[in-house]
Amino acid sequence: MEVNKTSLPENAYRPLQEGEVYHPVVPVDKPLPEITPYSLIWGLFYAALFSMAAAYLGLKIGQVFEAAIPIAILAVGTSVFLKRKNAMSENVIIQSIGAASGVVVAGAIFTIPAIYILNLDAKFYQIFLSSLFGGILGILFLIPFRKYFVQEMHGQFPFPEATATTEVLVAGEAGGDQAKVLLKAMAIGGLYDFIIGTFHWWGEVFESRAVPLLSTLADKWKLVFRLNVGAAVLGLGYIVGLKYSAIIAAGSFVSWFVFVPLVHFFGQHLTTLVGSTATTLISEMAAEDIFFTYVRHIGIGGIACAGIIGILKSSKIIGGAMKLAWAEITGKHGDSRKAMLRTEKDLSMGVIAAGIALTALGILLFFQFGVVHNWLQAVVGLLIVLVISFLFTTVAARAIAIVGTNPVSGMTLMTLILSSLILVRIGMSGPTGMVSALIIGGVVCTALSMAGGFITDLKIGYWLGTTPVNQQKYKFLGTLVAAASVGFVIMVLNETYGFVGQGSLVAPQANAMAAVIKPLMSNQPAPWLLYAVGAIFALILQMIGIPPLAFALGMYIPLELNTPLLVGGIIAYLVSTASKDEALNNRRREKGTLIASGFIAGGAIMGVISAFLKYLEFDQLGFVTPIITAVWAESHGGQLLALGCFTLICIYFIRAAKKTR
Repeated sequence: MEVNKTSLPENAYRPLQEGEVYHPVVPVDKPLPEITPYSLIWGLFYAALFSMAAAYLGLKIGQVFEAAIPIAILAVGTSVFLKRKNAMSENVIIQSIGAASGVVVAGAIFTIPAIYILNLDAKFYQIFLSSLFGGILGILFLIPFRKYFVQEMHGQFPFPEATATTEVLVAGEAGGDQAKVLLKAMAIGGLYDFIIGTFHWWGEVFESRAVPLLSTLADKWKLVFRLNVGAAVLGLGYIVGLKYSAIIAAGSFVSWFVFVPLVHFFGQHLTTLVGSTATTLISEMAAEDIFFTYVRHIGIGGIACAGIIGILKSSKIIGGAMKLAWAEITGKHGDSRKAMLRTEKDLSMGVIAAGIALTALGILLFFQFGVVHNWLQAVVGLLIVLVISFLFTTVAARAIAIVGTNPVSGMTLMTLILSSLILVRIGMSGPTGMVSALIIGGVVCTALSMAGGFITDLKIGYWLGTTPVNQQKYKFLGTLVAAASVGFVIMVLNETYGFVGQGSLVAPQANAMAAVIKPLMSNQPAPWLLYAVGAIFALILQMIGIPPLAFALGMYIPLELNTPLLVGGIIAYLVSTASKDEALNNRRREKGTLIASGFIAGGAIMGVISAFLKYLEFDQLGFVTPIITAVWAESHGGQLLALGCFTLICIYFIRAAKKTR
């Protein structure tokens, strides 16, 4: 069956009017092939390949990349090269299976290497099972919320990563002008980001310190402005839009322009260290040190509280899902599922409930015989995993839907703190307690990472008309392959390089987790006051009608990643409101979305290539060294040049989007 649409419907990105229906690219009654040997083989191949690549690069150079967009690009390219017709739905399945790699890797490398960093030992089966069980839980907990996030809230969330991936898949199938716009933007954005990441001809981040007058403010008052000049982040901001990007930036501005200076002002005269993670006096800290040591914890508290608020607001949805599950289990559901449209079919609630029960049993046995060897502690560990994973599944999904960034490291940090405190109370501490808390954190981290990543896959499927139940069934298979691959890679890397000492791997997230958990297992206090301040902020924001999660994300994510989001949101506003002709504004906005998607896709794929070149020590080759200017890029001149280049690419973005009639 030929796909007769060459672009997404006009109402793909906006809220539906009363009575209006969204019709996906692939007609509901005329599906294309989805689950085929072609899609399964390629999906599993990419799941294994990108799991090993992402884990290797993430631990080697500290750079974790998202696999969804590169896999979508490769899937489209392969189908075009093989002249495979009507491959859109197959490509969605390939992307969905393969994308399990990035989310499983994030869950594993944020936590498991911390065991080795603490001079403890982790077995392959512990890495494999923690990743596998976490991934399965993330899938099962998310499925009941699919309809809410991707259908009922249609047009309410920007879904930046899903938008970019969908545009790649549609343009690859349609060809023509859409593909040309997307490919041109990919080339420009990819080359721009590649130059920054590989050749360092200008800085990646502009700091206000590069301006003499503003440098004084940074040194004396700790007032620092930071801007990531990457094209990919700018594209994300365009898709996020002005509303959410402004709220996110506001949260960041409160952290950096209010709390950081305040901490410095009141702590500059202290002569003792404050807080269990502090290694330097406040008077000797730069603004960045104050943010990561103190202020970021306020964001973590805000995210946690916003998640609880979200759960309370979604109580009817959760209750409805549980009632549906009970009705299916008891046989009172009737035959209504048979009448469902193909694009609305999920795994049945009975299957989900049974899957959660079996997974919980597997986790219990894993904890008992593979980690703690104590039934009480195993049961407590299981309860921690189930409660936190369930509560924060919607937080992870909502964060991805809003900004395309999952604050999984912050939620994992909170999990480690809570689990450590509870485990200490029931008599577990020392090395065994550290290993147990980190493996519990690994399961939760993978579950939340999977929930955030999978909602992206399901939204792509909704826009394009893929059958959700097919995505859900085969996501488990991708998770199995990814968990085995990442477990193998971590073991090999530990044997080859190690995570401690000269020449060891960077593993920045795992080092942070290790630094936090060691004092906790020694009964040292956590920064509860900072978490409480963040929680109070979230409550106040909810009271005045501002989305607390978006604001808290801004408080948690570093300033340089939030400021380009705001610039992208402003460009989206300028492009879509420049004319009095609403139809022309819509066409410009759609073209801008293609350009933004190209920037994101180009930046993603070239980021992977740049990371591999770093691993291969490309910068050490004699004929390459003269054109690499890393020292210049970090200088004030390099940062000012970066600001100029960023301004030029913004001007190009606006003009190219407006060049529509």
